[in-house]
Parts: sequence; C-alpha cells; structure tokens
Amino acid sequence: MDLQHWLGRATHAIQDWADTFGPYRPHPSLQVDDDRFGAVFEEFTARLADNYPFFHPRYAGQMLKPPHPAAVVGHLTAMLINPNNHALDGGPATAAMEREAVARLATMFGYDTHLGHLTTSGTIANLEALFVARELHPGRGVAHSADAHYTHGRMCHVLGLTSHPVRTDDRGRMDLDALEDVLRTGQVGTVVLTTGTTGLGAVDPVHEVLPLAERHGVRVHVDAAYGGFFTLLAGAEGPEGLPPEPWRAIARADSIVVDPHKHGLQPYGCGAVLFRDPEVGRFYLHDSPYTYFTSTELHLGEISLECSRAGAAAAALWLTFQLLPPTSDGLGRVLAAGRRAALRWADLIEASDALELYQRPELDIVTYFPAVAPATLTGIDAASARILADGMTGPDPVFLSTLRADCESFAARHPETVADADGARILRSVLMKPESEDHVEHLHNRLERLAGRA
Repeated sequence: MDLQHWLGRATHAIQDWADTFGPYRPHPSLQVDDDRFGAVFEEFTARLADNYPFFHPRYAGQMLKPPHPAAVVGHLTAMLINPNNHALDGGPATAAMEREAVARLATMFGYDTHLGHLTTSGTIANLEALFVARELHPGRGVAHSADAHYTHGRMCHVLGLTSHPVRTDDRGRMDLDALEDVLRTGQVGTVVLTTGTTGLGAVDPVHEVLPLAERHGVRVHVDAAYGGFFTLLAGAEGPEGLPPEPWRAIARADSIVVDPHKHGLQPYGCGAVLFRDPEVGRFYLHDSPYTYFTSTELHLGEISLECSRAGAAAAALWLTFQLLPPTSDGLGRVLAAGRRAALRWADLIEASDALELYQRPELDIVTYFPAVAPATLTGIDAASARILADGMTGPDPVFLSTLRADCESFAARHPETVADADGARILRSVLMKPESEDHVEHLHNRLERLAGRA
C-alpha cells in the first residue's frame, strides 16, 4: 500500500462528500496560515523523534507495533468526519461497521450469540466484564491468576469487589488445585482466565477450569486482551500450531475481552468486550433524553459503560478486516510469523553459552537471562539491567524489556540458581511484528555479544 497516495485519496473523498451539503465560510477564529503552522509542525515532528522504533524488528521490547496502513487510512478517513459511536445519530455508518467487526470477533471465538462492542482499551473492556459479573453475583469476589494483568485487581477495587489472586504453576498458568481451594470458600462469583499473560505469554487451561467453575456455580471471564487472536493458530499445522483445547473452550466462557490494538493491527485505542448471553444488556439500562432519538434500534451507548467513543476506531477495524480477516489464512498468517520467530529464538537461546531461556514461549513472548557465574539472582539481575541499558545505545541498538521474577518462580524453573535475593530482573522480548521472523538471528547475535560484556 502506498500510504501517502491513499491518505490523499481519503482527503479528496471526504471533501467530495462534504461538498454535497453546499458551501459555507469557515470562521476566521480557526484560521492558521501555512507559515505559522510549518514552524510549529517542525517542532512537533522533532519532538516525536524522541520515541523508540516500534515499527522496526530491532524493537523487541513491549507490546507495541505499528498499525497496518489500512487501519491508518481507515482511522484518519473517518476522523475527518469525527463520528461518535455512542449513538446512531452520532455515527450511523461507523456504528454499523462496529457491529459487523464485533460480530467477526465473536465468530472468531466461536460464539453463536453475543452482545458486545469496542472500547478504548482492554482495561475498560475488563471493567465492563467485571461490572456485569458483579451484577450477576452480588457480594461475591473475583478469582484470577497471580500472573494476570494488574487491571483485574485494580478494577475489583473500583467495583468494590474482593480480588482473589490464585498461585500459578511452573509455566505461569493458573494452578487448578489452588483455584479449587478458593472456590470451595463460596466467596467467588467469577473466575478470570488469561489466554496469554502479558509477562510470560502463559495460557491458562480454559478447558480444565470450565467444568470446575460449573461445579461451583461461578462465571468464567476470559481475558484475551493480548493473546486472543492466537485462537487462529489453534490446531494449525507446522511449528506455529497451538494445542486447540484451551482456545476452543473459550466459546463456552461467559465473556471475553480482546484488544485489536495489539495483534489486530489497529492503532490505540481499540479494545473489545463480548458477552455470550445478550440478556446481560439489561445491566446497562439507562436513558439519555437528548441522545437516543433517531432510531429504534439499539444504540451502542446503551450497552456500554463508556459514553463518547471514536467511530474512527470501528472504521479502521472494519476496513482492516475486509483485507486481513480474523481467520487462519488472514490475520492468522501474521501471528504465525511471530510465533515461529519466538520458537526459533528459544532454540537459539537453548543452544547458547551466553544466554539461558527462562521458559519456553507459549505464544510470541521470549523470556531469558544472561548466563553468569556464579549463578545468583543478584548477578542475573545486575547483568540483565546492564544489557537492557547497553542494548539501546551504540550504532546497532536493540530494544528489550525486563520482567521481574520472584525467587519462588525462579526456583521452580531454575533450581540451580542461588536465591540470594527475593527476585531478579530477566530479559523479555515480544515478537509481535511478523518481520521479526527474518530478524531473529540478528537479535540473538547482538544479545550474545551484549551478554558477553555483561
């Protein structure tokens, strides 16, 4: 795609549409001449240079990557109109696009029926899912993995719910025996399962928890904000294929959250929440005497805790899905490249004398640490910090992130390491960009050199 060409086409298309309403005189208070704008724009673009190269495969740090050019064109084109998907009269076209895009997400997860909408983030999407959980099980708390995203503890506090962290096993997944101990108390109304923790990329055993939850009469919410699109690789052939059981079981969960602004190639912010039972819409019931008047159809604001939301986010997702649909041969091919890259890097690390693998990647997150002698947590922590800092400088930079592993988690995976501290930072790389597949050897060689100096 020629981005400049299509952005030019976007401005012409919207201007042609605007011209159908007749001429008008722009107000002088809004006028800015090109010379004045040019000076400010130069400063603006100079300040934007103070960023990491999220677009480049040498950036292998956080869950950041550029949106697809189709998403950029879709977002900016719709933004020229600036629709608000809260009510149908605020964004009739983009509201329809949102419904269609959300329906495709529901189909991707195997829902036969659904109620859902886009949100500005996974945090808000999880808040909505826990809000409905509270309404259905008042007075009962929420159990989630100790490695689940911190948003669950935070949103439980916001909603006045008790949060019950559940210990994890030696792969970072929710421990079923520990979960059953919590459920026996009768204090839990909802279990949150994570299909792709943001630290390790661990996938909770959804298929094993569902019967346990049913036996105790609790709801199941799946936080697939980061990992949800990996369901497209469930049962796939080749090294990128994932065990299908936990992913197929998501269709039986009561609610799901997924972030298209992660693996869905969308700009921030674009999250989504889905409920299997459309009847939960009754918990959102409210009235707005000046908003819902142009249609008897359900307005998206009537099933959302948020009010104003950018219709441009829905337009971008809809346009992207027309070209790269959420199917195994659409977006699945994009995720497969990152998954293969992670597995390849893990193999290289396992064969390395300078680096050690913390654990095998389940999705596209690789965790590892420098080999130090003697093998102590303090030594690993210091070496990881030096590699992180040194990697971002020099003529051949590489951008990583770190993850703090406590001494118990470290001992479960590397019992030979001396626990002379309560934990240590390890290195963490997210290979979200498909281009990472062609860059793995370079990343690995660079890290080996850095580890040799650490």
